[in-house]
Amino acid sequence: MRRADRHPSRRALLDATGAMVAVGLTAGCESHSARPDRRDAPVSATPVPPTGRHQAGVTLPQPAQHNLLAVVADVGADVAVGPLLAELGQAVARLTAGTDARLMGLPPGDLTVTIGVGPRLVRTAGPALPGAADLPRFSRERIAPQARGGDLLIQICASDALVLPVAAAALADRAGDRIRERWRQSGRRGANVPVAEGLSAPRNLLGFVDGIVGPNTTAEQQRDLWLTGPAPVAGGTIAVLRRMELDLTRFATLSVADQEAVVGRHRATGVPLSGGTAASDPDLGAKTPDGRYLIPADAHVRRAHSNVIGVGLMLRRSYSTDEPAPGLLFTSFQNDLRTFTKTLTHMDSSDALLGFTTTTASATFLILPGFDRRRPLGATLFP
Repeated sequence: MRRADRHPSRRALLDATGAMVAVGLTAGCESHSARPDRRDAPVSATPVPPTGRHQAGVTLPQPAQHNLLAVVADVGADVAVGPLLAELGQAVARLTAGTDARLMGLPPGDLTVTIGVGPRLVRTAGPALPGAADLPRFSRERIAPQARGGDLLIQICASDALVLPVAAAALADRAGDRIRERWRQSGRRGANVPVAEGLSAPRNLLGFVDGIVGPNTTAEQQRDLWLTGPAPVAGGTIAVLRRMELDLTRFATLSVADQEAVVGRHRATGVPLSGGTAASDPDLGAKTPDGRYLIPADAHVRRAHSNVIGVGLMLRRSYSTDEPAPGLLFTSFQNDLRTFTKTLTHMDSSDALLGFTTTTASATFLILPGFDRRRPLGATLFP
């Protein structure tokens, strides 16, 4: 891979990635100390099968791994996409099995690699296919040209943060000069907080439990998450990637009560301001005795509520970041891009939380259907 802004050689990238392994991790993947603490990883050593109807790294494992590295790249205009994806799928299988020598002896543990293709590539397979539409622009964006859009998403997750740059280097080596990196972002999830039986969610940099609501049951995932057709995309999903800076300093000046009014949940527990448990659906009609809404009109949970907007549920996954600025890498998975675009459009008008965010990167990708030995990655779209 080569970065679009500085154009180093692929060898330079591999050398730089190896240096990250030698001296430490990027800030977004670090522990709270300045240097990686091996006692903090791996949290889980249970392998996650990379093959099946769906790619790993969306609903599996559960809960999601603590560390992520997302790489967004472009594919050369003359590159045969089918063979490229098939080779990447083979590399993923070897990396997750621990048989790739480029792991340099590191056990993969619960490593997952999830690969998606951007709208330009999807349109070459079929202009009407899900995933062919570009993501529109929204307010509160400060996005450089190279940080908007892209042809290829490689999402790498693991409990052991050291595995991430090593896996990225191996995949870069396999892709060679056929792809050119646009940007990358590492991130880390906070400790998981139980919100219901079998369901947990992490805290974000604002101190709130993040990602409670989503398609958590099999029925909800079939309805709102996975694509069921057309045949070339069945088993895939649509991902939206948004990197956001958070104004932590200004948010911290608010009282806890005011912070909770911005979000619509209690900070300590994740419980909606309308009451119940963290997993309870917010009661948007609940009022105080003097007639004020318990969940303010501009609270995030009200403005983003799927029933209010009339859309399906998004599987939302956020990773806190430290570089290039404190913030988060927000990813949502849904089977209809309009679920995201309608939600953000509704939030854009008067969501109190958005006033503390600035989006600095944005893209959407079709997460390819699952693969196996007989059906290479991407074969249904790019035979």
